[in-house]
Parts: sequence; structure tokens; C-alpha cells
Amino acid sequence: MNFNQKVYNLCKKIPKGRVSTYKEIANKLKTKAYRAVGQALRNNPNAPIIPCHRVISSSGNIYGFKGKLKGTPIKQKIELLKKEGIQINNNKIELTKFLHKF
Repeated sequence: MNFNQKVYNLCKKIPKGRVSTYKEIANKLKTKAYRAVGQALRNNPNAPIIPCHRVISSSGNIYGFKGKLKGTPIKQKIELLKKEGIQINNNKIELTKFLHKF
């Protein structure tokens, strides 16, 4: 199983209404390749089956979606998260409330 597939498998384990971070996923894979996790998710061929919209930065900020860092894709990511019951204030999620740890 390659790195991207491992990232996708972990991503599928994030429950609806929760988020994880690039760092959490990388730590679970025993690597510090946080950006590589982001690149894998950017190339996600099976969204929304692999719910990459549930992965955010470790600061709680909503970060990239569909290969973009701002604009319509980020608004779409926020809407998907809100539909799952995640509260977002100023493009930020309270990790103490919504973080899924592996």
C-alpha cells in the first residue's frame, strides 16, 4: 500500500461531525511529512467517499480544498463541515471540541 492509500484509509476513519489535521494523520503514519498528507488529499480521486474535507490545519484553521487555498473551494469545504454539525468561527474550528485522534 502506498503513502496516498494509507492517508486515504485514515481519512475514511474520521467520523462525520469530527475533523483531524494533516499533522495527526502524519503522526499516525510515523512521519513528519505533513505537506505530503496535504498533497495526497489534494489528489483524492474518491471524494466524498474519502472525506478529505474533514482534514484541517493543526491550528484549527480551514486550509486547502480541491487544490485551492482560498475562494469558492474553501467556502465549499466550510459548507460541507457545517452540514456535518461542525461549528466554525472566523474560518476556524475549536479542536478541543471536534478533533478526532487516531
